[in-house]
Amino acid sequence: QVQLVESGGGLVQPGGSLRLSCVVSGFELEHMVIGWFRQAPGKEREGVLCSRNSEDTIYYSSSIKGRFTVSRDNAKNTVYLQMNSLKPEDTAVYYCTADTECLRTGGYVWGQGIQVTVSS
Repeated sequence: QVQLVESGGGLVQPGGSLRLSCVVSGFELEHMVIGWFRQAPGKEREGVLCSRNSEDTIYYSSSIKGRFTVSRDNAKNTVYLQMNSLKPEDTAVYYCTADTECLRTGGYVWGQGIQVTVSS
């Protein structure tokens, strides 16, 4: 059974950093792409990025590139989203998704979501 579990969210001050983890089970991580999406209250869900590995990443927003990076630990079946230089507008519920290809609309399997709040 395929399952994704996010962790590592919380409250951080503007300019700070946070690392989200996405632990996957039920499939081989090496054969899947992991997408990240977010949704703020009152706003549409938007894609953040999608990656098969740390060297092959699609950034869905120019504001993300240079601030957010992806890494993988295949032995632990975990994908990490490192978020730096966080801004208040980054506040949202973040989701990781798994699929066979990167799509702006999302993935086949979704995690439960985790809150990230950027505020002073």
